[in-house]
Amino acid sequence: MQHFRQGGLHALSHASGEDHNVHKPFSKKVEYMKNFSMQDTLFRRIFALMAIMVMALAAGCSTIRFSYNQGDTLLYWWLDSYVDFEGQQADIAKRDISKLFAWHRQTQLNDYAALLGTWQRQLAAEPSQADLVNAYREVRVRGERLAQHALPELTTLALSLTPEQIANIERKFNSKNEDYRRKFVSGSVEKRQKARFKKSMEQFELWFGNFTSEQETALRRASDARPLDGNVWLEERTHRQRRILATLRDVQQKKMNREQATARMQALERELFARMDAPERKAFYDAYTDQTTKYILTALRIATPQQKAHAQGRMQGWINELQTLAAGK
Repeated sequence: MQHFRQGGLHALSHASGEDHNVHKPFSKKVEYMKNFSMQDTLFRRIFALMAIMVMALAAGCSTIRFSYNQGDTLLYWWLDSYVDFEGQQADIAKRDISKLFAWHRQTQLNDYAALLGTWQRQLAAEPSQADLVNAYREVRVRGERLAQHALPELTTLALSLTPEQIANIERKFNSKNEDYRRKFVSGSVEKRQKARFKKSMEQFELWFGNFTSEQETALRRASDARPLDGNVWLEERTHRQRRILATLRDVQQKKMNREQATARMQALERELFARMDAPERKAFYDAYTDQTTKYILTALRIATPQQKAHAQGRMQGWINELQTLAAGK
C-alpha cells in the first residue's frame, strides 16, 4: 500500500478506482488489483492481503464480498506471474495463501470495520490534518501486523525459489519499473501533473461522487502545488527491489535452513518498514505525508453536505460488507 500502500495516502494520490469498475469483467478486476498501488513490489504484495482489501473497497460495496472471496485465487495468480511456480510449489503456495486468508478473515476484518467507523465519525466532525495523519498510521500498523503474521509463509516461499525463479522476479521488476518510469517520471511537467491529478480525482469521486468544475479547479490547483516526486518513488521502489532480490539470493545461495531463512526474512521486513524513518529518507516521507494530507483536507473542505453524505454511505456499505465477511458469509 505506499500510503494507502505504506499506510493509506499514496493510493489516493496515484491510484485509480472509478465506480464503473464494478461492471468490468472479472479479468479486469484482476488487472486493477495488480495496478492499484503504484509502488509495486513483490515483498509487499506477498504479505499485503490488505491490498486485496483495498481493491475490493475500491470496486465498491456491491462487489466487495465477491472480490474478497476470490482474493486467494487473485493473489496466487499475481504471485505466479512473478515466480512461475513449478510442481509442488504451486500447491504449497495455494495452501499458505488460503491459510493466511482464513486468519485474515477471522481476526482482521472486524477491526477494519471498526477503523472505518472511526473515520465515519471523524468525517462527520470535520477531521483535522492530525486525524488524517493518524489514519495513515493506523493503516500502516495493520500492514506491519499482516507482514509479521505472514513471515512463516514468506520464509517457505523464499526457501523454495530456484535461481531461475529469482531471475524471473528480477525481470518482472524491471518491466514494471519501465512502465512506472514511462507513466510517472518521463514527459513534461504538465503531462505528469495531469496524470497524477486524474488518478487522485478518480479516488475522490469514488468516495464523494461527482465534483463541480469549480471544485475540480480548486483541487487541480492544490494538486499541482505538490512536488512531482515520481523519480524519488522510483528510487525507493528500486531500492526495495534490490534488497528483496539480495535477500532471496542470499537464502538460496547459502542454502539456509529454516531458522536462518526466517531470521533473514524477518530482518528484511524490519528494514523495509523502518525505511520511512531512516535518516536519509525521513524528511522526504514526512513532507510527502504533510503535502498529501493537506491535499485531502482541501477536498474535505470544499465537499458539499451531499458529497459528504455520499462518503458516509460508502463507508457504511463497506462496514456492513466487512462484518458480513468476518462472519464467514
